Amino acid sequence: MSQSVIRILVVDDESAIRRALRPPLLELGFQVTEASRGEEALQILRASTCDVVLLDINMPGIGGIETLRRIRAVAPRLPVLMLTVRDGEEEKVEALELGADDYVTKPFSTRELIARIRTAVRRVRAPIRAEDAPIEIGEIHLDPVKRTVTRRAEAVHLTRKEFDILHCLMSRAGRVVTYAKLLTAVWGPDCREEVEYLRTFVRQLRKKIEDDPSNPLYLLTDVYVGYRFADAQMFQEEPEAVDGAAEEGVSEEAPKANI
Repeated sequence: MSQSVIRILVVDDESAIRRALRPPLLELGFQVTEASRGEEALQILRASTCDVVLLDINMPGIGGIETLRRIRAVAPRLPVLMLTVRDGEEEKVEALELGADDYVTKPFSTRELIARIRTAVRRVRAPIRAEDAPIEIGEIHLDPVKRTVTRRAEAVHLTRKEFDILHCLMSRAGRVVTYAKLLTAVWGPDCREEVEYLRTFVRQLRKKIEDDPSNPLYLLTDVYVGYRFADAQMFQEEPEAVDGAAEEGVSEEAPKANI
């Protein structure tokens, strides 16, 4: 990814959260702009440009969901990461269905947040991949045209639905795909609620592509939300070092942890 500075707009109504995020982000070389409400964030985006938005889902005024809706209407490719609370699964799903790129649940470490930010920005800056281009992530290689999958260069025999699930997830690697979106993509809109049915297929798929299906490396679960395939970048380079101060920037003592 280009080494150009990443410009971040942090939108959160609690100043303590913004104060906690600013120092580690600046120390790591990001440019940071702050807004306390969705209305203010939209004004900033109309007047200037940024590379990624961190958007609190629970704010006064128009709120995070409506702010996301309005951002997507004018900037469909701008990465938006939602800052959510632990028990807000329905809001997470709603945000993802509206086009949020990802979410981070409070309390979170700055290390996790930085990784999600860089993944989202890298995805937007990368060249657009042809839909029928082969996908290789770690030791898994998928060819959409031949409908073949290999692991460590050995063929993996998948059913048609298993292949479709894997293709859907690998083509969106690093991003969570909600249960409803995955079910719709593979089985159609009439099956959006058949989550247990999907889980059965995912369990079988893990047995075929994972060394330890109970501790998956590739096919990951976002509890109550959906599945994501591991980001390809994690298999290509060592994790970037984050100093202790940055890693502890937003810890379990974060002001919003218990709302």
